[in-house]
Amino acid sequence: MARVRVILVAVLALLAGTLVAANGTAAGAAAIRVMPLGDSITGSPGCWRALLWNRLRDTGHTDVDFVGTLPPQGCSVAYDGDNEGHGGALVTNVARQNQLPGWLAATRPDVVLMHFGTNDVWSDIPPAAILDAYTTLVGQMRASNPAMRVLVAQIIPMTPATCGACAQRVVALNNAIPAWAAGISTAQSPVVVVDQWTGFSTAADTYDGVHPNASGDRKIADRWYPALADALSGPHPTVTPTVTPTVTPTVTPTVTPTVTPTVTPTVTPTVTPPGGCTAAYRNTSQWHGGFQGEVTVTNTGATATSGWRVSWTFADGQRVSQIWNGALTSDGAHVTVTHLGWNALLTPGSSTSFGFLASWSGTNTSPTLSCTIL
Repeated sequence: MARVRVILVAVLALLAGTLVAANGTAAGAAAIRVMPLGDSITGSPGCWRALLWNRLRDTGHTDVDFVGTLPPQGCSVAYDGDNEGHGGALVTNVARQNQLPGWLAATRPDVVLMHFGTNDVWSDIPPAAILDAYTTLVGQMRASNPAMRVLVAQIIPMTPATCGACAQRVVALNNAIPAWAAGISTAQSPVVVVDQWTGFSTAADTYDGVHPNASGDRKIADRWYPALADALSGPHPTVTPTVTPTVTPTVTPTVTPTVTPTVTPTVTPTVTPPGGCTAAYRNTSQWHGGFQGEVTVTNTGATATSGWRVSWTFADGQRVSQIWNGALTSDGAHVTVTHLGWNALLTPGSSTSFGFLASWSGTNTSPTLSCTIL
């Protein structure tokens, strides 16, 4: 009998140990899962997420798990970098192509931080169509979690060199968001508007009129924090496990490791042709009938560039439908991209990137690129 008592104590101790989460919270107090959702302002690299995460930890919110199917992209500090920030994505495309349900199923968030619509504004998609896409996404969020809490940004301003009308288009979208949010918000699943526009300067807080620099990241994090902290203070689901210990004369625990598959994006070898530059191609995400690509151009010469050109030919009938941060010329499968005014100058060793959306069918072989300094 004494041996049985010893075994019982050991089993109960082992079970108690499994009820403590890695972040120091009991398993009964489940971590609140927060999904940052959007485009490159959220994900490439989206260092405001690092600032926000660490501020939450510093102020006692240690039960928060940032979630997403995309990994962190640096930012030089330790933080939970999982996110759903897809560079170049249009919220209208995400809604139309039904991409969000898969991301939700993989990550099961309780709260969504959504800064989405910059590329739609750039593409001159009207506010009504963007808000219709928001409505579709909120419906999909609630199908995943009926108590979903949604924080929707009035997006930061933008003044890209190639879009003189974009600044006013942002204003038109942001002016329409509060009424939309009031009409779709419910007590069970509130939709809260977070003003990311007021006080944000494209001259001081971005590096290209669109994407935030360090001061811009700080402003974005500071605007998200109070709204997210308030959402985290509300009720959230807890898991209360039922433990029924079984005592046997001999206990032999079996441990089955959990394996999380690692997804490695398709990367073609960097090509170093004559001309003092390289072009590296990456398929960043892919879905049925479409994919998103990114090309990084690096000056490998000893002098600054005054312009660059990247060319390739798709082997499988892929066709580029949209591009950003570059000027596109295409002739069937042959694609040529040249610099814009703001990214023509590359000092030795420096890089710039452009992205694109394209169609594919059957096979999506990565092309071989050539890069030329102009």
